[in-house]
This record gives sequence, structure tokens and C-alpha cells, in this order.
Amino acid sequence: MQKKITLHLVSEATGQTLDSVARACIAQFPNTEVHLRHWNLIRTQLQLRRVLRHIALDRGPVMSSLTDPTLQADMEAGCASLQVRLLDVLDNALHFLTEETGEEATRHPGGQYIMDENYYQRIEAMHYVLAHDDGQETKGLNEADVILVGVSRVSKTPTCFYLANRGLKAANVPLVMGIEPPQDLFTTDKPVIGLTIDPERLIEIRRNRLSQMVPSKAKIDPVADYAYIDLEKVQEELHWARRLCRRHNWPVIDVTRRSIEETSAAILDLISAG
Repeated sequence: MQKKITLHLVSEATGQTLDSVARACIAQFPNTEVHLRHWNLIRTQLQLRRVLRHIALDRGPVMSSLTDPTLQADMEAGCASLQVRLLDVLDNALHFLTEETGEEATRHPGGQYIMDENYYQRIEAMHYVLAHDDGQETKGLNEADVILVGVSRVSKTPTCFYLANRGLKAANVPLVMGIEPPQDLFTTDKPVIGLTIDPERLIEIRRNRLSQMVPSKAKIDPVADYAYIDLEKVQEELHWARRLCRRHNWPVIDVTRRSIEETSAAILDLISAG
């Protein structure tokens, strides 16, 4: 029988770091069902007392990324009183870096979220992705840090947005069999990377997409939709796209078993190696 626990995540900031750490760890315990409770932007003792009351009602271990010493002490005392286990995920790392640098940590809440040059670079990259999604504004491809190409539904758009959050201007250009790609794609000096996928997985994604986006059966194009999800046609489409990438020496990443994060990591490796 699968064990079930509630894991409370308490953060002074957005909770993204803590959530990522928790999910990476949870993935290693497939026989346990973990329900996450997020408590973000906890910066006062009043807010922390409210969190502790909720933990008392739904008991479970606590992972914390609080940096304020007073709040840390209150959290430790509260968890000890409730007899629930507490792990401070930042404390060991902060002590480690204090010893290495000889500098005391400032313990500023949300210190990684500052509106510096990198922040505005990410905002600019987001605007670029919006303007250059799905083959829009191909004249601006030379402004990109990377250009993704591939047939419909190989996760080009979400990958571009993830890369933008890392500060990269990512354009994507759809490859449609029978239609010549824009000439700017062949003349740019920016890195072009192809995305591909297993045909059966692609058909599954496309079927789901069709079922969600078609408002009425009267608007369905039987011929186009058949080609969109027919296995033989899809295999031909993917082979054509691969041949095009090979002809222009564009590296290709298979996204079938990759998350958006893993695909983006592979793209970043290709860019840095190039």
C-alpha cells in the first residue's frame, strides 16, 4: 500500500527554489504519495504563526528556506512543539559558503530576485519570444541567440519560453512539408537547432491538441487533419524535417523522452560547444 505524507514548504520568497529541490527529491521515492503544501512570502512572525497553525491541522514534515535568524528560530521551536521534523535546505549551504568565502551571508529574503541587468535581459528575451514565435517576424532572426526548427507540436514554443527565462532570445520556425522555409533561416549566422520526436508520441499530442482546439465539427478539414495524425504521413513529415536539418548541418535533439528543462539543457550545451 502506497504511503501518503504531507510535505510543507515554507519560504520567504516565491518558493521556486524550495519547490524544485522538493520535487527533485520526491521523484526518488515512487512508492510514496507526497502532497505539497506551499507557504510562500513568509516574512513576519504573524505569518509564520499562521503557517504553524495549518501544519498542526495537517501534520507532516517541513522543508524551509527561511534565512532570517529570528524566523528560523521560531520555525524550529514551532516544529519541535508540534513534534514534526524540520529541514532547513539553505542552512548547510550558507555555512559552507561562509567558510569558503570568509564572508557572512546577508540573509536577505529573496536575494536572488533582484531587478538587475540579468532581470531586464530575461524580460527582453520574453518579448522577443512573443514576437518571434511560430515563424513570426523572420526578418529578426539575426537578433536571436538560438533558432529552433521542427514540425508542428514538437514543443518548440514552450522550450523557447523556458530559454527566455534563462535570458536567451529564442525564435522558432515551423517546418511544414511542401512549404519552403523562410530564406532568412538559411542566411542567418545564428545557431539553428532542430527538434524531433517519436511519430506515435507526436500523433498522440496532435490528437489531444485537435480535440481541444476545434470548436465545431463543421470547421474540421478531413484531409488536412488526416495527414496531421496519420502514422505514415507523420513518419514522412519527420523524415523530411530530419533530412532538411542534415542538409544544412543543423543539430537535432529528440524530445520524445525529454522534459522541457532537459531539452533546454541540451540546447544550452550545444550553444556553448558551438
